[in-house]
Amino acid sequence: MVKRKITKTRSALDQRASRTWKHLTKDVRHCFRCGELLVWEFVRIEEKNRLVCSECKLIAYQNPKIVGATLPVRDGKIFLLRRAIEPGYGLWTFPAGYMELGETVEECAQRETWEEIRARVKLAGVPRLYSYPDAVTVTIVYPATVLTRTPSPGPESLEVKLFSKKEIPWKTVAFRSTRDALRDWAND
Repeated sequence: MVKRKITKTRSALDQRASRTWKHLTKDVRHCFRCGELLVWEFVRIEEKNRLVCSECKLIAYQNPKIVGATLPVRDGKIFLLRRAIEPGYGLWTFPAGYMELGETVEECAQRETWEEIRARVKLAGVPRLYSYPDAVTVTIVYPATVLTRTPSPGPESLEVKLFSKKEIPWKTVAFRSTRDALRDWAND
């Protein structure tokens, strides 16, 4: 196998993202098609480094995971949960989780809301997207109206609490996307 040298200068953003993604893929070692080793190689047509199979040349794309989420609101206040799992154990967030194969993002957001705060919701508007070059997720957040009378903690939640815009526990929110989405909601 001949390795190609990178001859083009990449942007600072591309270099930062490449360094971040490279360390996140250490566990990806073998081609899912033929089982041979994957190596970091410059793919000329894409002008990027990629994980490429050393035997069949399949490009093993490393793509972000989709997270579906809701901002569950009742009477101008939002239900937040304290996480009972890592990452972010004990920190506050809104219901969110990874999209499963065979479901839409909307279904994911509603399922996660049920799993985490035992609430049925009606999606109530256009979602907002939150993505970052150094993150492994794209978070899609739907405004939602709570239909369930009393939300309660699911197995992944320590507690569920209703907050006004002024009461949001900013110093203990779980994730960057949590902070950004809550700020957008609070400023609407």
